Amino acid sequence: MKKAIVSIAVLLLAAACASKETRTESGVTDRSSGVAPPTASGGTRSNTTPQTTAGAINPFNDPNNPLSKHSVYFDFDSNAVKDEYRPVIQAHSRYLASDKRSEHVRIEGNCDERGSREYNLALGQRRAESVKKMMTVLGVGDSRIETISYGEEKPLAAGHDETAWAQNRRADIKYQQ
Repeated sequence: MKKAIVSIAVLLLAAACASKETRTESGVTDRSSGVAPPTASGGTRSNTTPQTTAGAINPFNDPNNPLSKHSVYFDFDSNAVKDEYRPVIQAHSRYLASDKRSEHVRIEGNCDERGSREYNLALGQRRAESVKKMMTVLGVGDSRIETISYGEEKPLAAGHDETAWAQNRRADIKYQQ
């Protein structure tokens, strides 16, 4: 019995460590725009228009709608989602759970320039996975969410100060067509 439990634990650990990163970047639509500092309301505004019915307000273009925010910002050396960004993740989760087109998202984890390349790639992945975990708990199918880490390779803000670093510590939610 003890051998069976140990064997199962080893298999689960191996499965958890397995990488599933095989997708390319084609087909990703970035609905966020410009450089916007992290705010309590959740980040950047959208600049594209997804298909909507005539006369309907597009939630991705409405600055009062959490769906217009696509970035979740993190504290230094942390992958814990702050309470102020939970409404953004909840809004995207509701949208995806109710979406009849089975749209997919890519969550891109990012870091500031401090730390080694390897450490920042791992931290960016943990940030993306934190957002993904919240979305799956809120009803989005695991297969509809891809995560990737860019570490420090795709900064949103140039600079070497806390203001720039705060903008670069983020996970971006990008819809795929």
